[in-house]
Amino acid sequence: MDDDAQASTTHDFDKDYWERRWGGGEDGEAAVMGTHPANPYVAVETADLTPAVALDAGCGGGAEAVWLATRGWEVTGADISAEALARAAELASDEGVGERVRWVEADLATWDPGEQFDLVMTHYAHAAIPQLELYDRIAAWVAPGGTLLVVGHLHTHHSGHDDHHPPAEASATAAAVTARLDPSRWEVVTAEECERAMPGRAGHAATLHDVVVRAVRRS
Repeated sequence: MDDDAQASTTHDFDKDYWERRWGGGEDGEAAVMGTHPANPYVAVETADLTPAVALDAGCGGGAEAVWLATRGWEVTGADISAEALARAAELASDEGVGERVRWVEADLATWDPGEQFDLVMTHYAHAAIPQLELYDRIAAWVAPGGTLLVVGHLHTHHSGHDDHHPPAEASATAAAVTARLDPSRWEVVTAEECERAMPGRAGHAATLHDVVVRAVRRS
């Protein structure tokens, strides 16, 4: 697929899409999805937080949710894919924290958790709504005094679609994310655009272009 065709690729990001990705995969991706460790931003951005109650919105294979649970957090991991949640539950069991994580099959475009959390985080999650609207939804689930952590794909001039560059509508910039956070209600602690390398398929390294935003909801 050429660059122009990649740039025009779009997805519904609905349940069928994610079950295909996690179940059969596309281009063999299912073989590596969920096998990577928790992304490094989780450790950096939660280092000064006291373990409490957290939500991982769009938890996928559960790496970040399980990482929190091993450090004393009580975590809810929500994802639209039953296949992803099965992998996540297996990981939690393997790490000895199965009792600290509750897995919920949920569509983030419509789901209401019915509660608020001390930490709400999301890592590269895409739902069947515009990306910034997804961040608006999950921000509403942060308790007063709690923390919102958004780790997403950075929107760049080459944001075509491949394994590590999703469609433009599924990416964002730090400025776009923070612009949605009312300063009277939120204190922005981190707003960064980063690059990091991670292993790809067949041993090839890939470069991820990330946006990382952390904000604290004012009490």
